[in-house]
Amino acid sequence: MDNAEIRFILLNLGARVPPGSKLTLVGGSALALLGNPRLTIDIDFWGDDIDPNPLHQSILKIARELKIFIEPVPLERFVPLPQGSEERTIHVGQFGNLEIYVADPYSIALSKLDRGADTDLEDIVFLVQSGYINLGEFERMVREALPLANQYDFNPNILEHLQELNRRLES
Repeated sequence: MDNAEIRFILLNLGARVPPGSKLTLVGGSALALLGNPRLTIDIDFWGDDIDPNPLHQSILKIARELKIFIEPVPLERFVPLPQGSEERTIHVGQFGNLEIYVADPYSIALSKLDRGADTDLEDIVFLVQSGYINLGEFERMVREALPLANQYDFNPNILEHLQELNRRLES
């Protein structure tokens, strides 16, 4: 899916959810809405994957009916959210009854660095080169998160992922 397809899906969802509904996107779909040209296969939103709230249950039901892969991601269970993450949420727009936000780019980048796949690192390169995150500030946040690693399922190679990210940004 690209930006246009994601926007079309969000309009369809927005036509079927109650007025005043809000959704915060994470992952590739969120970055596509920020201008990342990389395609994504799904739409991930910030939510509880075990006990979704009524809005999220409704969105998941609509997605099944439309045969669209949408899933909740409990970001706060995967990575320690950097201080100020709520203030860095980006408002994207109104799609019918659905107001869409992109989660804090630093939080998204931290989760992608933790995973460390090539596409994840390229997504972080996009965030840095587009000015959504400052590399020095991001590195500081990564180092602050390290002591909390035992509370999360942090990849033990996260600092190697950070080095690889720096190599890609130097190229």
